Amino acid sequence: QVQLVESGGGLVQPGGSLRLSCAASGSISSINVMGWGRQAPGKQRELVAYITGNGYTNYVDSVKGRFSISRDNGKNTVDLQMNSLKPEDTAVYYCYAIRPRGSVSAPDYWGQGTQVTVSS
Repeated sequence: QVQLVESGGGLVQPGGSLRLSCAASGSISSINVMGWGRQAPGKQRELVAYITGNGYTNYVDSVKGRFSISRDNGKNTVDLQMNSLKPEDTAVYYCYAIRPRGSVSAPDYWGQGTQVTVSS
């Protein structure tokens, strides 16, 4: 099993920045891809960004150019730097992880989530 713990959420004004962090523990060898998803009130959860073990990254169109995902394999952490935040970025953000033979569209493990609220 893999445990994922997020931190760094909070309230920020439009145009501001936040950095989310996620620490993985447990069966780390069973992880390949790590990423972030989010769920806004009344909406389905969406996958926002992911990074593979060798550093390939992918982003949903709505955050390209504003969000940046990074990973420290030695520390088993993955971060999401969010800049130029918009009210529509308000959501609970979840860290996720995928096993080596898993699908990037179907994460195997999820964290508990951290709230991000963008509001003036």
